[in-house]
Amino acid sequence: MLLNQHFYTGSAALLLLLLWSAIAPFDRTTWLLEVFPVLLAWPLLWRTRQSYPLTPLLYGLIFCHALVLILGGAYSYARVPLGFWLMDWFALDRNPYDKIGHLMQGFVPVLVAREILLRGAYIQGRRMLQFILLCIVLAISAAYELIEWAAAVMLGQGADEFLGTQGYAWDTQADMGFALLGAILALLLLSRWHDRQLVQLAAA
Repeated sequence: MLLNQHFYTGSAALLLLLLWSAIAPFDRTTWLLEVFPVLLAWPLLWRTRQSYPLTPLLYGLIFCHALVLILGGAYSYARVPLGFWLMDWFALDRNPYDKIGHLMQGFVPVLVAREILLRGAYIQGRRMLQFILLCIVLAISAAYELIEWAAAVMLGQGADEFLGTQGYAWDTQADMGFALLGAILALLLLSRWHDRQLVQLAAA
């Protein structure tokens, strides 16, 4: 019951944030491209909330990831205020908010994959599980970079805001590196917490 209440509250908050971001985004095409994963994932989570509920930890992380995407869509990644604050604090020469996005691209999907693989008992052995999870994250990151490349080809200069490279020649490699770092951090920091919630979910 409590999980359902949190899910409904999170869904309402997410809807309000999406509506806010859609009122006057920096660039309408960029907004749609950035929030599209949210528009795709949240209805799926809503539909499966009874038949295949996830752990509270995972729902919370997915919400945080959605927030990062929505802010990136509203401002464009190179213009998110948080990125400018980080830029000033760490004396950086570019807005690093896109790297937060790619860090989350590893941090959250690795636990989504972990939950699915563990609940289905698809892989035996924790070492092999960790290896497969990191491979999945790198595959997701590579696929996203291919989507960015396709957007650049189709939209031309109009894709600059979506890409958020800010003139950085090694942006693609850095993006994948941050996704891998996010996945490693999530596994190191949250695996035990995740395991406890999986046990509780199985017993419910």
